[in-house]
Amino acid sequence: MSDTRSGLRDITRDAVRARIAAVALERFDADGFENVTVEQVAAAVGISARSFHRYFPAKEDAVIGDPARHREALADAFRSRAGTEPAWSALREAFAEMLERGSTDDPETGRRSVRVMTSTASLRARNLEKHQAWADVLTPLVAEQLRGPGTDLRARVLVQAALGCFDVAIATWATGDDADAAGILRRAFDVIEPAR
Repeated sequence: MSDTRSGLRDITRDAVRARIAAVALERFDADGFENVTVEQVAAAVGISARSFHRYFPAKEDAVIGDPARHREALADAFRSRAGTEPAWSALREAFAEMLERGSTDDPETGRRSVRVMTSTASLRARNLEKHQAWADVLTPLVAEQLRGPGTDLRARVLVQAALGCFDVAIATWATGDDADAAGILRRAFDVIEPAR
């Protein structure tokens, strides 16, 4: 019985968190991240600023989210392909899988998140921190798959190039008409494929 209650509590908490983030992103996108306060977001959702901070320690977290959220999923998706396909292909599909999983979320909220993040210096810095956390997990996995001299350098370059493709893909998706973020990502990876 307690497992059911705790599961429902987690679902409810996730739903409230998603609602707060959606309202915050709508306000940030319309009025500018720096021009909207936590108190304004909280009032729009119908909660206190203190409640907002129970879900998001900082205002930036409503946009960036939990940096660990995708880290392990990316690593697992890469591991599932390691050894059966080249490292570049495995990276491409790991990132594409993450985007496809996220496509079940509201696309407009996702687009707002990217627009707000790319237009705000402090959020771009936080996004780089998130990417570094992803790179810290992915780079050793890629290095394990590569062979020959310069493996560590090659692994770091491949992971950073993959992150660059990811950034270009989501920025293109957020500002364009193409609804297929994973398709855009695959095309971005394909641009670099011949140069590898």
